[in-house]
Amino acid sequence: MNEGYGLNKNAIDKIKAENYSLIITVDCGISAIEEIEYANSLGLETIVTDHHEPMEILPAALAVVDLKRKDTVYPFKSLAGCGVVFKLTQAIAIRLNMEEKEFLKYLDIVCVGTISDIVPLVDENRVIAKLGLKLACVTRNPGLRALLAASGYKDVNSNAVSFGIAPRINACGRMGHEEEALKLFLTENIVDAGDITEKLNQYNRTRQEIEKNIFDEAMAMIEKDERDSDAIVLGADSWHHGVIGIVASKITEMYFKPSVLICFEGEEGKGSGRSIPGFDLHEALVKLSDNLEKYGGHEMAVGLSLKRDRFDDFKKNFEEYVKQKDIGQIVPVIEVDKQVDLKQIDCDTIRQLDLLEPFGEANRKPIFVFKNLKIDSIRSLSDGKHLKMTLKDENTLVDAIGFNIGHLSKEYMIGDKIDIVGTLEVNSFNGRDSVQVNIKDVMKSF
Repeated sequence: MNEGYGLNKNAIDKIKAENYSLIITVDCGISAIEEIEYANSLGLETIVTDHHEPMEILPAALAVVDLKRKDTVYPFKSLAGCGVVFKLTQAIAIRLNMEEKEFLKYLDIVCVGTISDIVPLVDENRVIAKLGLKLACVTRNPGLRALLAASGYKDVNSNAVSFGIAPRINACGRMGHEEEALKLFLTENIVDAGDITEKLNQYNRTRQEIEKNIFDEAMAMIEKDERDSDAIVLGADSWHHGVIGIVASKITEMYFKPSVLICFEGEEGKGSGRSIPGFDLHEALVKLSDNLEKYGGHEMAVGLSLKRDRFDDFKKNFEEYVKQKDIGQIVPVIEVDKQVDLKQIDCDTIRQLDLLEPFGEANRKPIFVFKNLKIDSIRSLSDGKHLKMTLKDENTLVDAIGFNIGHLSKEYMIGDKIDIVGTLEVNSFNGRDSVQVNIKDVMKSF
């Protein structure tokens, strides 16, 4: 996902060379002050549509549509970047007296962007996601149909978008082939859609390999020098700038600390940062802007650029800033909806919970706690990455899966009594449906 500073001089030069006279940005541009001034000097008009935090000065564009503007009167301020441009499309259609179907037909694509951007799925976002998912089930877009088929998900829901569609689309941009995703959604040829989708699959596999290498290197650096720091700031020459944001997210989740990862190319550094609830990462960059060339984003995720010779100062100042905020008082919390017994749960119950779809930010799947379960079997999967268990509650057996917590397979044994927190899902395998718990946390029973 774009982090708020994606418009650059090279892009503008390309637009000018292709004889465009108007630039409409999507999900970027709010901090592109110099770039839009440059566009103006060339006689290019610009409309900015964005949802990132604005600077003190707005770009001198023909129009700046951003719900984070201090002077906005729009009642809902959490639209995704694609949602903002959708509203612009809707406004234009209304002004031109066009039928509603002329802009509503794009809700399947807007839905994918909204869920993928991890914005709160409440209010207008929930309407977009709910209606868009219904349209996605019968989409006429060959590219989206091909992606849904390649994702392997049986049902078209928020899970299919978040874990099946979004990673493949994002992989294009992260690997430097963003035009392929554009071609996919614009093509009307089913064969071309299938061919492009296979390219996206390959980009995603490559992205996964690169991500693993960066993650392993970052973890080694953290364990060596950074484990006791209040924040994690890392930099390296070999890292891929399109992937470091994903790694920063994983590191923040693991250590519950704000993290910033920076990759260097020559004397230039590009970085991505992720935060924890209660710490405004964008505000931190505003305070430390003297160390940076550019920055943008919002409270929980940012992008930035800086000179190599400013890295040490930025790292020191950022860590000091975080220390002053005393984030050690912020502790990770899993909000549990209810304690239940396994024998109370069956597949029909889980399907009733699915009526609360679409799930996502600010509308999470219900989380339950299950106590005093006996481990019937336990092992790790995917080279120790994930945890797989069979758990017993009296005469009831249930499968449980824990993603990215495979290390726990060494801490528990068959026969141990544990409490788990997780979500419920129906696992379909070989034509048989069964209850499965998706584990979020584990502890020994008392």
